[in-house]
Amino acid sequence: VQLQASGGGLVQAGGSLRLSCAASGRTSGITGMGWFRQAPGKEREFVAAIRWRGYSTTYADSVKGRFTISRDNLKNMVTLQMNGLKPEDTAVYYCGAIRDYSNYRRDSNYDYWGQGTQVTVSS
Repeated sequence: VQLQASGGGLVQAGGSLRLSCAASGRTSGITGMGWFRQAPGKEREFVAAIRWRGYSTTYADSVKGRFTISRDNLKNMVTLQMNGLKPEDTAVYYCGAIRDYSNYRRDSNYDYWGQGTQVTVSS
């Protein structure tokens, strides 16, 4: 499975960005996908995840109500719509795909990763 992330950039506080992650290859074993982020000097942290079956979504408290994760079946793609961005959202964002969705909040449980995409929010 290959993941290709895109959509990062520079935006002012209060602005919006949309990240995308396209999955290709043998994706039949994937049960969900998630987004994580890593700010300089900090550990990678969970942002949001979506389960393939039922499309249930989960968010970190820090982004709840501002970010929305969704899936495009036809394109085998997951997007992260980020609104109301804050300077503390500045980080490199990574998308991951997981086969065992029971532990989707831990990055170590993800089986595949895309390259990171930088999101910078200026104050």
